[in-house]
Amino acid sequence: MAATDEHPQAHPRSYRVAELAKEAGITVRTLRFYRERGLLPPPRREGRIAWYDDTHLARLRTIATLIERGHTLGGIAELIAAWEDGREVAQLLGVESALAAPWSEETEVRLPADEVAERLGLAVEPEELAEAVDIGYVRVEGDDLVHVSRRLLDATLALVDAGVPLADVLAAGRVVREHADALADLFTMLIRRHLVDAVDAEAAPGSADPEHLGVALERLRPMARTVVDAELAMAMDRRVHAELDSLLSERARKRSS
Repeated sequence: MAATDEHPQAHPRSYRVAELAKEAGITVRTLRFYRERGLLPPPRREGRIAWYDDTHLARLRTIATLIERGHTLGGIAELIAAWEDGREVAQLLGVESALAAPWSEETEVRLPADEVAERLGLAVEPEELAEAVDIGYVRVEGDDLVHVSRRLLDATLALVDAGVPLADVLAAGRVVREHADALADLFTMLIRRHLVDAVDAEAAPGSADPEHLGVALERLRPMARTVVDAELAMAMDRRVHAELDSLLSERARKRSS
């Protein structure tokens, strides 16, 4: 059984493997898998019994947080190895924290699945729902549908209300998502090459520290949005003018024929 001391800070708790897994919210199989991958330090052994403590629990919670942020187990293992090799933990955590801070400011919308048509004034066909889920706009949680972005949902409803079929809106959304991913890859490459690698290599004293990285990323967030917004606006101007010229030319030809 786990210790029941009322002062855990003075007397750290001890856990058997099943108790630790329960506290961490994972299965025993997952815990053992982490142990085999070297993500957890060895437990203390008394005979055939393996005892874990709060440091193991803290490590498991850190792993869960990193996984939620999109890190792979391989990447987590490399980070842990760096800690254990004696690199500055504050530096590593500072870099990770700066990179993991969310760029989006979207608000999710939760709707009961059987009330979507009534609440949105929009009947969604099963194939359209499947497409929205596949793109990543919607996820199903029990009896609810969760849209990842109030702004994207409002834009979708506006387009449908204007007469664009939902299937076409979703098809356009998939293309937009692909182009947005490509833009994100571009900005991420710039950040990796000129900021993160500088921290890792300690190549720029005074500017390659986590605090500097955090400030730089905070400045880049609005800059990235500004660049994309400006370029899209100018691209729409070019495209609309070209389309208008084409339309006027076509009408002129019809009148002269």
